[in-house]
Amino acid sequence: MEDWLADHYLWLKALHIISVIAWMAGLLYLPRLFVYHADTPVGSDKSETFKIMERRLLKAIMNPAAAASLLFGGLMLWLLSPGVWESGWMYVKLACVVGLAISHEVMAAAQRRFAVDQNTRSTRYYRFLNEVPTVLMIVLVIMVVVKPF
Repeated sequence: MEDWLADHYLWLKALHIISVIAWMAGLLYLPRLFVYHADTPVGSDKSETFKIMERRLLKAIMNPAAAASLLFGGLMLWLLSPGVWESGWMYVKLACVVGLAISHEVMAAAQRRFAVDQNTRSTRYYRFLNEVPTVLMIVLVIMVVVKPF
């Protein structure tokens, strides 16, 4: 199995990049939906439309993309071990991945609250939430491309 994975490493890498792009798109778009939804009257047609959009984005795009990102990234990490653990950048990268996963879960919890009309957060909170994945993505890309340490 390991030989097969090693022979197809570039495919794993391509699939990882594709799934990360899809996941990041969701992590950047969902909080924007929350910003607009938080200003919408509960029970309105607009609010109900946002609920559908948020649920579909999370369930149909973000959850599968997150799972695929972690799967393909984990397989690549396994193939690169043990040498990759000698690099400090990998630990920073993995910390950013954990941060993205936490952001994902925070957004999933917010989506569940919006779905039952129990949002208590302001648009300002969701604007801040929108910046977290952006900062993590910047650090993560620098770690993977530049490998500063």
